[in-house]
Amino acid sequence: MSSRNDNAAAAVIAFVSGAIIAGAAALLLTPKPGREVREKLSDLGESAAGKVRNLAREAKFKASAKTPAGDFHYDGGDAWI
Repeated sequence: MSSRNDNAAAAVIAFVSGAIIAGAAALLLTPKPGREVREKLSDLGESAAGKVRNLAREAKFKASAKTPAGDFHYDGGDAWI
């Protein structure tokens, strides 16, 4: 099973990388002035960086413990119902 997961992850990474490269190539090869292309690439880079920051923040939150380990105190369990 691990081999299938590794292959699927590699396929997703390859697809996303190809999409990014194709998008950048399309922007660079369009017949527009250099200033417009540089502005579009700058905006694209800023939005991509913001998305990566947000995803990293979400992943860090999901991976972190929700409560500190020292908050729970055992009182002896005297109140059985």
